[in-house]
Amino acid sequence: MERCTVPSDVGPTSRTVRMPRDERRRQLLSAAHHVFVDNGYHGASMDEIAELAQVSKPVLYQHFPGKRDLYLAILDTHLESLLEQLLTAISSTDNNKERVGATIRAYFEFVASDSKAHRLVFESDVARDPDVAERLEKFNDTFAQAVSKVVNEQTSLPEAQSILLGNALIGMSQVAARAWLDQSTSVDLEEAIYLVSRLAWRGIGRVDQEQSAE
Repeated sequence: MERCTVPSDVGPTSRTVRMPRDERRRQLLSAAHHVFVDNGYHGASMDEIAELAQVSKPVLYQHFPGKRDLYLAILDTHLESLLEQLLTAISSTDNNKERVGATIRAYFEFVASDSKAHRLVFESDVARDPDVAERLEKFNDTFAQAVSKVVNEQTSLPEAQSILLGNALIGMSQVAARAWLDQSTSVDLEEAIYLVSRLAWRGIGRVDQEQSAE
């Protein structure tokens, strides 16, 4: 899986050197990631991306036909990475309370990451683009299905209700993590994860208890 981390040789003083195609592609994605994070999709330019990557525009276009292709490639990378972390979180234990906590942690750590990838995933200025919207919807649906499977196995809730709870956990996690980012100087990461995990578990755990009592 490609990671959008800028190599140490990407910068205004670096020289363009020959490198394998896959390595060059990673370098271009890394440079583009930083430009998109700083300027958004509409404010980014292929000229700026090529300059940061220290390549000519023809080289950039050899790998990516246009800015949109670059953006979608980066978005795919981040969504795949985050989904992998989330699926790992819910499969890391059979303890449902710990599962909820691990899921909340995955969202918070993603938002807290120095890469600022969350800006492209959760705050995209082209979220209404059909291809971007389709990717985000697929990501949410895939994880909601994974969460609903656990809920369905642990409770007597039908599939539709389980999926609804899965989407609720996703929405809560995303919104809370982004809200925390604005308060990170007054609420540290571990405290934020604990508070939101406790709230989420009390809600989901209560549903489980009530279903068992009925």
